[in-house]
Amino acid sequence: MIQTILVATTNPGKVRELRALLGGGVEWKTLTDFPQVAEVKEDGTTFAENACKKATGYAHATGLWTLADDSGLVVDALGGAPGVNSARFSGERPRGADRKIIDRRNMGKVLSLLKGVPADKRTARFVCCLCLASPERILIETQGTVEGVIKTEPAGTGGFGYDPIFFVPSLGRTVAQLEDDQKNAVSHRGNAIRKLKPLLDNLLSTQGHPRR
Repeated sequence: MIQTILVATTNPGKVRELRALLGGGVEWKTLTDFPQVAEVKEDGTTFAENACKKATGYAHATGLWTLADDSGLVVDALGGAPGVNSARFSGERPRGADRKIIDRRNMGKVLSLLKGVPADKRTARFVCCLCLASPERILIETQGTVEGVIKTEPAGTGGFGYDPIFFVPSLGRTVAQLEDDQKNAVSHRGNAIRKLKPLLDNLLSTQGHPRR
């Protein structure tokens, strides 16, 4: 029997990363499969709190194991902002609004706030917290990060969110300039998923759902 897991997102980029890194043996659903389910508000003060709130909320609403993440950009020169407000840094995103337009607005606000800040003060990191919950309880929590520097202007067309302005010094490129497999190898979400994978494999095996 294959376990069905709901990924609490409508972001296709996140789903691609999860499927690529977690592999088969699971039937993945997304929130687009449940248009009638009310949105869970992300009003926590930390990434971990938001991830667990979404996972437990959608698990209760659908009856499915639910994997949720909260992730975002933490910029040292901005006192940790955008932080948990990363997705709505330039304002709330109306349901159905073009994600790329919102991404450009969010990046523009970060670049505007960092105008004149020297390169050595533009340090930042992406943070991702993952939570897997059943309708009854939280099953797994993990966290991943990746360190970088905020560029003065976007570069690259891949990825999503703040990827075009997040420069990874060890690779000499922004995250948006990386191929999918390169991004997965270093990204905050990739790091969190790699920590989650053995825990999920073990959980599925003890639940009678052997991985294929």
